[in-house]
Amino acid sequence: MDSWEWNKIAGAVLGTLIFVMVVKIASEAIYDVEPPAKPGYVVEGVEATPASGAAAAPVEEAVPDWGTVLASADVAAGGEVHKRCEQCHDVSKGGPNKIGPELWGVEFRPRASHPGFSYSSAMKAKGGTWTYDELFRFLKSPGSYIPGTKMSFAGIKSVQDRVNLIAFLRTQSDSPPPIPAPGAAKPAEAAPAAGAAPATAAPATAPASDDKTAGHGQPAAPAPKTP
Repeated sequence: MDSWEWNKIAGAVLGTLIFVMVVKIASEAIYDVEPPAKPGYVVEGVEATPASGAAAAPVEEAVPDWGTVLASADVAAGGEVHKRCEQCHDVSKGGPNKIGPELWGVEFRPRASHPGFSYSSAMKAKGGTWTYDELFRFLKSPGSYIPGTKMSFAGIKSVQDRVNLIAFLRTQSDSPPPIPAPGAAKPAEAAPAAGAAPATAAPATAPASDDKTAGHGQPAAPAPKTP
């Protein structure tokens, strides 16, 4: 086979490769598919990753009326929810610390105070007490609520699951904390939007009258004459 035949073969191979590349580039340009706004299904326990370039706006979640929801919560269902936590937390009285601290009597216990457990500096710096409100917010997304915490659990998105779990943890104590009266905590009034002028009451106007008197039966003052 002479050099002319080899040149034809090499040219054919090169032409084929160029053709494939052109088809690939053209197909990507024509059939460019944007990623979905949200996944078609959700795997529980895994936090969703926001789409690239999209800013995740924090949403303040309303806290339940504990006087209402705790009285009707399903404590047994809360115990089932707690099974997700058993790998890291023991809830029995006098139980050991595991990956996380022991949770007997955790409600209304000062944060980062259980003896024998090495808390993260972020947890210590947060301070405060594990109130119903604090547990509710923390359990939704520990890493978001306290950045830097050792707790790598993705969180519990379901409001009812968190309420049931808090009701279950309440029973795991020598002296369960009291349930407040329904409606004891009223939500704060919504603040006016940024840049919006505060609403002011419209000035009262006197009703129109055909009488020539105004005020409390006194004659109206005559209009001044112009010079």
